[in-house]
Amino acid sequence: MSATLEAARFAALGTTAEVVVADGRALAVARGVLEEEVARVDLACSRFRDDSDLARVNRGAGAWTPVSPSLIDALDAALRAARQTGGAVDPTVGTAMRRIGYDRDFASVAATGSALRVTFSPVAGWTTVEIDRDGSRVRVPQGVELDLGATAKAWCADRAAARAADAAGCGVLVSLGGDIAVAGAGPDGGWPVVVGDDHRAPLDHPGPVVAIRSGGLATSSTTVRRWARGGEPLHHVIDPTTGAPAPWVWRTVTVTAASCADANAASTAAIVFGWRAEAWLTGLGLPARLVATDGRVTTLGGWPAEPVAS
Repeated sequence: MSATLEAARFAALGTTAEVVVADGRALAVARGVLEEEVARVDLACSRFRDDSDLARVNRGAGAWTPVSPSLIDALDAALRAARQTGGAVDPTVGTAMRRIGYDRDFASVAATGSALRVTFSPVAGWTTVEIDRDGSRVRVPQGVELDLGATAKAWCADRAAARAADAAGCGVLVSLGGDIAVAGAGPDGGWPVVVGDDHRAPLDHPGPVVAIRSGGLATSSTTVRRWARGGEPLHHVIDPTTGAPAPWVWRTVTVTAASCADANAASTAAIVFGWRAEAWLTGLGLPARLVATDGRVTTLGGWPAEPVAS
């Protein structure tokens, strides 16, 4: 990372938040905006807070539940991702998440445990979510639980970067667990970002470096949020067509797009699609880097090629 850039990191949304500014004098302002945005999305979208809007919707399944405008906006982003991916990224996976043991903040999920007794089945589907924007209320069918873990952080990163750039008067990069958005005038040559498996690593940790000038970059992974039950490895990316974790094809998928939300929708869908991901991403024309479970790296759509190990 260039020495002229200034950064701040803190824990947020069960992951790591980082803000980088092109003018170090604006760091405190940019951090303040990011802290406001993550607090807003946590109160609206957390599956693990009893007082969140999302938790109240899940408890009130079958009835209309009054919610904040923030949850309405976050659901709009989630439903847009579902449409873009043909339902591969679906907000109605909450019950499936709970069934496989992801029923609390990930830091509290046991790494190992007894075998699951679960009959997997397709999720209800994003078209069952009803939004009354004029009344600021939401309804899902009985038995359906929402989970916005696949979209809310990327949506928040886009919002926070745009707001922070306006407030700070300089270029800003925001990263929320590997979901990265940039706004404003960035450094010459773009924002340097190191691509890796672990969202907890800082943006300047060792690894391949790419530069982004606008929009966003997102990495979806099956390597970090993983655990085991009865010796069977599990991860948090659900295939909505089965209600089970997506096949173990890709270790990570990284995509760049016009926004972090779009990049994240594509990277998450690619994990779900498995071996079909390469053709799907090629059809979209999005730059992408896919790392298979055996370590093989595939780059698409103009993503910089990487040296082949000798």
